[in-house]
Amino acid sequence: MIDLAVLRGSSFVVLGLARSGLATVRALIAAGIDCVAWDDKEDGRREAAAIGARIADPTTVDWSKISALVISPGIPNRLPKPHPAAVAARAAGKPLICDVELLARAQPAARYVAVTGTNGKSTTTALIGHIIQSAGVPCQVGGNIGRGALDLAPLEADGIYVLELSSYQLELLQTFRANVAVWLNITPDHIDRHGDMAGYVEAKAHIFERQKAGDCAVIGIDDDYSRAIFERMAARPGIAAVPVALERPIAGGVSFRAGMLVDADGYRVDFSDVPTLPGDHNAQNAACAWAACRSLGVAREKIVEGLKTYPGLPHRQERVASIGNVVYVNDSKATNADATARALSSYRDIYWILGGQAKEGGVAPLAPYFDRIRHAFLIGEATELFASQLDGKLAYTRCGDLKSALDAAYERSRREGHGAAVVLLSPACASWDQWKSYEHRGDAFRAMARALPGAQMLGRAA
Repeated sequence: MIDLAVLRGSSFVVLGLARSGLATVRALIAAGIDCVAWDDKEDGRREAAAIGARIADPTTVDWSKISALVISPGIPNRLPKPHPAAVAARAAGKPLICDVELLARAQPAARYVAVTGTNGKSTTTALIGHIIQSAGVPCQVGGNIGRGALDLAPLEADGIYVLELSSYQLELLQTFRANVAVWLNITPDHIDRHGDMAGYVEAKAHIFERQKAGDCAVIGIDDDYSRAIFERMAARPGIAAVPVALERPIAGGVSFRAGMLVDADGYRVDFSDVPTLPGDHNAQNAACAWAACRSLGVAREKIVEGLKTYPGLPHRQERVASIGNVVYVNDSKATNADATARALSSYRDIYWILGGQAKEGGVAPLAPYFDRIRHAFLIGEATELFASQLDGKLAYTRCGDLKSALDAAYERSRREGHGAAVVLLSPACASWDQWKSYEHRGDAFRAMARALPGAQMLGRAA
């Protein structure tokens, strides 16, 4: 836990009592700092009260005695409709911040790597953390991935915090400075929270605020919005702006071409034997991680070692088992068609398990990848919608539930036996029709796959 004693004399309202909110309350109470806690759900209020928090509706407190509102990034503070507590705080002239801001104030001597982007944030954050830790440097990984910012260990000047930061978190920072800021890519997302695409881009661009001479900005430039951001950062004096591109050389940057990572000076790394980072999207993640770690002074051979020992993240193209030359891949995190497209583009000869609660558009946008798929196995509420979208384009079987689909994929892969293949759970759907969460669904798939006859475990233990 982060010691917030440096903030004594302040008083905070903490709004939103899930993982990061409860961690914030615990840290404030441990440091003897006055705080009021609130969540619109009674369960959250009950948990906060059990750890000693003072519970009160933020619209009823005396804001003249409050230093700031620590708001969960998931709670709207402006659009589409601000939470009443955000309205009250702004009316009183009080800042809205998040737990990452408190971490920055409590640990000003540490170095910070911040990672953002529409896609790939979690993998890149975890990969950078793995490389740094493998190189023997004290490092903590968290933020929007894993542990909340205030549940991390104190590091002081000898350590590095690697933080995944969403647009929601970035707009709640006041003093936080990224020594290395990584911008992966940007495509339309969260428009309801930011008003339009321009608002979303600017929210993401907060990652570069307060960077100083000697800091580094690593920027993927494979989309128009990101190229404009790179040009903006390249014009800032003293900032090392490093471009990252796929399938083309890039002056002064890092590229990925023909299975090789290529550094600015031509140094090459064979990327063909890193099974935990399949596909072009992961090549971008790895190239950005390479650039970030080089800017931190990590030796090239240590980065190569880190890339090749990276275990991957649960539920993100996670290789969980193999039977002969058939690999079973858990991509339960793919809850929409865009995410599933990244998985389908990474493999061939796929036995595809999909379905659940469908998102807008279903799987129709995935037609360009259908030639990679041997057979589809439909589950959950989306079965009939997906059947109508696949009719005449792709062979499929209605299976109903995950266990039936996995068993059917196992039997068909054994029967057809055409060589190397992948049984891929990449649902393109939310999980709530049959599961508590995508993690619950992925955990079940992993356990079921490893229990199949002849299965050999891949990856980490559950």
